[in-house]
Amino acid sequence: MSSSPLSDSLPARSSRRERGKTPQAFYVPNTVGKKIAQLASDFQDINGPVKSFRLFRFELCARLLVLVLALNTTGCGGFFARRMAQAPNTYPSWLAPAAPVELAFGSKYLTNFPARFVNVGPPQARLCYRVVEPADYGLELSSTNWLERGRRHYRFASDAKFPGRPNAWTPEPRGTVVLLHGYGVAQFAMAPWALRLAQEGWRCVLVDLRGHGKSSGRRIYFGVQETRDLSQLLDSLASDGELNGVAAIGESYGAALALRWKTLEPRVGRVVAIAPYAELSHAVLNICHEYAKCLPRGFVKSGLKHLPSLLDVEPDQLDTMRVLARTPVAAMFAGGTEDQITPLADVRKLYQAALPGSELVVVPEATHEAVTYYFEDLVPPVLAWLGRKNTVGSAPHHDLLPAPSGEKRAETNPSRILVP
Repeated sequence: MSSSPLSDSLPARSSRRERGKTPQAFYVPNTVGKKIAQLASDFQDINGPVKSFRLFRFELCARLLVLVLALNTTGCGGFFARRMAQAPNTYPSWLAPAAPVELAFGSKYLTNFPARFVNVGPPQARLCYRVVEPADYGLELSSTNWLERGRRHYRFASDAKFPGRPNAWTPEPRGTVVLLHGYGVAQFAMAPWALRLAQEGWRCVLVDLRGHGKSSGRRIYFGVQETRDLSQLLDSLASDGELNGVAAIGESYGAALALRWKTLEPRVGRVVAIAPYAELSHAVLNICHEYAKCLPRGFVKSGLKHLPSLLDVEPDQLDTMRVLARTPVAAMFAGGTEDQITPLADVRKLYQAALPGSELVVVPEATHEAVTYYFEDLVPPVLAWLGRKNTVGSAPHHDLLPAPSGEKRAETNPSRILVP
């Protein structure tokens, strides 16, 4: 099985490398999972590896919310709705939880690509983005994982050489891929994907979504406004001559946004949605169950009920499933079998609501926090999907699933099988 090997006991760690020499196992002290994750704004100030996480951050203020709401339950729904819509980059860093997933790379990993900005809105905001041109970056990817207090932790490391050496696609990229991160993190979360795809000829755009990283905006809109932001970003790229066909790859919050964006923006072609949520309320409640069990579900549900009116949208506009039901599109979906935030069953519902020609990649043993970085499982089908000509609606669904016991496998990768 090509999925990341998982160790069942400490202190053993498992490690893998997508390409290159024999994998080097990382020794990670047990205390590392308790360290506060670095914010994207710290990149220029870090000399060593960057450690971060890719979780929704509704749980960040759970302890404070319990205290405040317990003292004053009047208007708790509106209060919680405002916290959910508050820009994640305005939360104090000391509220960040322990990081179940870390990314490790040097400080020059992103600063090699100059930060650029574009004004979007209304509501007015300023998006920070970086363009990674096609080149050979000598990228090497490795991972390790360990158990700590009964919970699986992961560390994904990447090594690259800058500046990259020109490759066959440097003069004329195969297309432009916009990479969309999850809630509460920033463009760094998709940086390994940018380098990996750039080596295959794609010009990649890393962007801090509204209210994330170095982008401004006091409130987020769960895709309703962000789709317009991204279209304005495309306008800017086009004016700079950096647009020749558009694809979008997103994880979690960014995956739901990518699907929504395709229903509205005709310039967007191929879409890859990794662990998207079908219904926002289910994802939020799952997050609270996993990371903020002390927060009463009644408060959370009340906040979710008030959220549409706060954002001035209809309730069904916040659910990806409803968006696809109104305007189905073809896309590649990916989900992990151990995902407790956006369970595989929810990802499958979205896949089934998509147009014929869509695909579903199931990644064994992958959690919500880690599935994006299962490169051995995801890179081959993603590259095939991006390179395929658009034939929307002309082909049946294809489901990339683990092969049933005794069934002949049709793929060289033993963790997946292509099933019509």
